[in-house]
Amino acid sequence: MTEFLHTALTFPTLPYSILLAFCVVYWLLAATGLVDIDAIDGLLSGDGGGDSHHATDSAGLLARLGLGGVPIMIVLTVLSFFGWMATYFVHLLVLQHLPAPLRLLGGIATLVGALVPGVFVTSLLLRPVRKLLVKLRPPVAPSLLGRAGTVISPEVDANQGRAEFADGGAGLILQVRVVPPERFVRGDRVVLLEHDANANTYLVISESQFNAH
Repeated sequence: MTEFLHTALTFPTLPYSILLAFCVVYWLLAATGLVDIDAIDGLLSGDGGGDSHHATDSAGLLARLGLGGVPIMIVLTVLSFFGWMATYFVHLLVLQHLPAPLRLLGGIATLVGALVPGVFVTSLLLRPVRKLLVKLRPPVAPSLLGRAGTVISPEVDANQGRAEFADGGAGLILQVRVVPPERFVRGDRVVLLEHDANANTYLVISESQFNAH
């Protein structure tokens, strides 16, 4: 047990241990209802006032990995687990037996290098999950198309954005996109035109443009 803790709580395993611990705590809080499962996705999408460029980068990266639509915390949890496994066993079986200078250089290489197989395995494992999530999504209500709502994210472009639409209850918050070079900002009124089932996003145009047709 002592050797396990020493390996897990020292470089290069420590950063992945911290990341994995964060993921575990997050899922425990989500299970108790203290945090929303999609809270991190909401922050990255800009609803929490975050950097929209980071949101775009995150969405683009997930799309390139074939994981568009998979909650970012699921991706982060699987990636951190495999990164932790790789660094832990390299640390335990190789690095701790090296001289201090080589151990440091090897630790840096292991810390960075663990991302490569980690990203590959994460993408491989979660692609079936993405397909399952798409199948489990409720069918699109035809009445939603043509409905007007208000942009609630800092901006809406071809890669990210959210808008709120009245549904007679608490309201619907939907992922919305536009055709470049169109762009909307918080408070703009938009209308739902089309639904992309694979990405679970809606194409929107301005309310004034819709009413002019």
